[in-house]
Amino acid sequence: MVNWDAGDFHIFVINEEHYGAPSLPRAVRISGKVSSGLGRAHVFMSQKHYQSQFKQVLGVGAWPGTLNVDMHKDSEEDFRKLRVVAGLEDGDDSDSIDSDRIDGFERDGSSFGGATAFKAKICRDEGDWEDCAVLIPDLTRHTSTAEVISGSFLREKLPCSDGDLVHIELVESG
Repeated sequence: MVNWDAGDFHIFVINEEHYGAPSLPRAVRISGKVSSGLGRAHVFMSQKHYQSQFKQVLGVGAWPGTLNVDMHKDSEEDFRKLRVVAGLEDGDDSDSIDSDRIDGFERDGSSFGGATAFKAKICRDEGDWEDCAVLIPDLTRHTSTAEVISGSFLREKLPCSDGDLVHIELVESG
């Protein structure tokens, strides 16, 4: 530690080698290519029970559809960590990635499953960042595809098409 006396000001510099640098979690950033889904997300996304929960996550109602993003090889491990936090895969979830629970429900004899949502931002290439959330349904066939929800129709807002590279950065809740 070094102590300088500059009149009424005392400046202390702590030797980080000796005391260690503060441990901050690294931002989770995943990238992949936009792809078409089955076109059925609107059936789930338009449900009032989900919409009220999406509004708590996004701050606004969600566009009634998802943007599918197929993970690049170098993003698959970070995406897998999200699946661990969501309870879909075994592994260490001590990275403390913030998530929000989306509760499922039953209506008219049909069961609508729950999901885990991760607040995020998304952009295409050097474009503007848009608020969004990565949604991982409890029942999904996707193991390396992120389903992204937003208050906007992302294919127009970013804009993007199948095959375009997009980047998703998780943001802290709170």
